[in-house]
Amino acid sequence: MTRLDADEAVTTAVGQAQESASGDDGPRALLLEAREVPLGGVRAMSVRRALPQRDLPLVGAWCFLDRFGPQVTRMRVEPHPHIGLQTVTWPFQGDVRHRDSIGSDVMVRRGALNLMTSGAGIAHSEYSRGEDAAPLDALQLWVALPESRRHGAPAFEQHSVLPEVVLAAESGAAGAAAVVLGEFAGTASPATTYSPIVGAEVRVPAGSRLRLPLEPEWEHALVGIDGDLAVHTETEGDIGLDDAHLLYLGLRRDHVDVSSVGGATLFLLGGEPFEDDIVMWWNFVGRTHEEIVEAREAWEAGGERFGHVVDHGDERIPAPPLPAVRLTRRRRRV
Repeated sequence: MTRLDADEAVTTAVGQAQESASGDDGPRALLLEAREVPLGGVRAMSVRRALPQRDLPLVGAWCFLDRFGPQVTRMRVEPHPHIGLQTVTWPFQGDVRHRDSIGSDVMVRRGALNLMTSGAGIAHSEYSRGEDAAPLDALQLWVALPESRRHGAPAFEQHSVLPEVVLAAESGAAGAAAVVLGEFAGTASPATTYSPIVGAEVRVPAGSRLRLPLEPEWEHALVGIDGDLAVHTETEGDIGLDDAHLLYLGLRRDHVDVSSVGGATLFLLGGEPFEDDIVMWWNFVGRTHEEIVEAREAWEAGGERFGHVVDHGDERIPAPPLPAVRLTRRRRRV
């Protein structure tokens, strides 16, 4: 999905994630509010952005997280480009048609994962089903590609069956987690990844308290999806989490406990601190100002780098103007 919002006037860039741990004596939790942003061309859509944050540009290789919905809307995101990232589409309600410039034309539904790897360049569009407004709710996430993969060929894959993990309860009924991307609790998703990473949907039954196992060398965050949630930490005590916030858990935790009175769903994301500095502007993830400029010019010129999205005509989202200053890195401050 394209990211057209006020942040386009400045660069969104991250410093090395390893630096976030410097000077820390142990893990710490930070509750960060998602912000409302307009989405290019479909201003009636309600979108809440949990990543990037001003003080926390990424978590592991995760560099972007939007929640669009729940709402009744007609979604029309016309062809737009990407470089240097993977897009992860995880629906909760409604169907979204994905078309791209390598010939993919699929419908993504609840329980299925759409994963697009841009490599050096790809273009795609996203439409809700039909011509009328319909219920729609989903997460859209981006994963920054490491140096070893970001210059490669584009790719697309869809996974309609994902592994489930049973989570034993400290009290109440057992919970479950769908392993969307990477590895969680010793179970791996079939989706292709290029960095050590986790993305999992966790379902907490009413009246239950669950323990989520974490990789202590990774950093993690939790995002509320629905229901009432309490996160129990050994260092900060109990923290309430709703669908308008992201809870950053930092490094050096081997578990976190979550509970719900009425039942809830959350999304766990995390991974090994990313290998490099990145510069992110509009729909591009690169390493330098010059790379971003080059990608923008290639899209505006309509050349072969991004190709043509299947079953589309000339419609496309134009690139916004570059800021009047050089794109610089934004380092994390937490």
